[in-house]
This record gives sequence, structure tokens and C-alpha cells, in this order.
Amino acid sequence: MNQKSKQSMAKSFSNAWQGLVHAALKERNFKIHLCFAIVAIIICFVLPVDTIHQFMVMYAIFLVLCTELINTAIEAAVDLHCGTNIHPLAKIAKDCSAGAVLLASIQAVIIAAIVGMHILSQL
Repeated sequence: MNQKSKQSMAKSFSNAWQGLVHAALKERNFKIHLCFAIVAIIICFVLPVDTIHQFMVMYAIFLVLCTELINTAIEAAVDLHCGTNIHPLAKIAKDCSAGAVLLASIQAVIIAAIVGMHILSQL
């Protein structure tokens, strides 16, 4: 790998990190999802959660956070292009990306219920 590729890769990681930091500091819904993620991770360490259920929880957490980041990116791009003019297609783009976050969140709740029932059955 040449020096330019290393710098380019480092810049790509830096940009990705900046996106995560922006979302964590500025985006209300991302902050909410992070709080739930932290609680879920703590529960996985405190209660007797087996490896497969830990994996399910981590998968759900990452899916929700990823969809929230994509939603934020789509909203920013649409807002940049449209400004305050709400075009019907802009509304569809924003609503569909929010719908993706909703579906991922519903899946996370279902996984939490499955893991919770499994934990209760072990007690």
C-alpha cells in the first residue's frame, strides 16, 4: 500500500468518525438509541445472557444505529437540496428513511423480548 493510499484510508476513517461524533452529539434520536444500546449492553453483562443472545442484541444495536445514521444522511442531503421547499419526493425520501429506522427499532424490541423471555426462563 503506497503512502497516498494510507493517507486516503486514514482520511476515510477520520471522516467516518466525524460522522459518528456528529450524530452522537447533535442528533436527538441517535442519542436516544445510544442510551438504549448502553442499557442493553449492561444488561447483557449483568444477567446470564448466552453468546447467541448477546450476538442478537449486538446485531440489533448496530442495525438501529446504522439505519439512524443513514436516515440522518438522507435528511441532510434532502434538506441541502430542497431547503424549506418540501417537494413530495423529498418527503417520500425522508419518510422512507425514517421508516427504515422504525423497522430496525421494532426488530430490536422483538429481539429484546426474546432475550428477556430466555433470561426469565433461566432464572
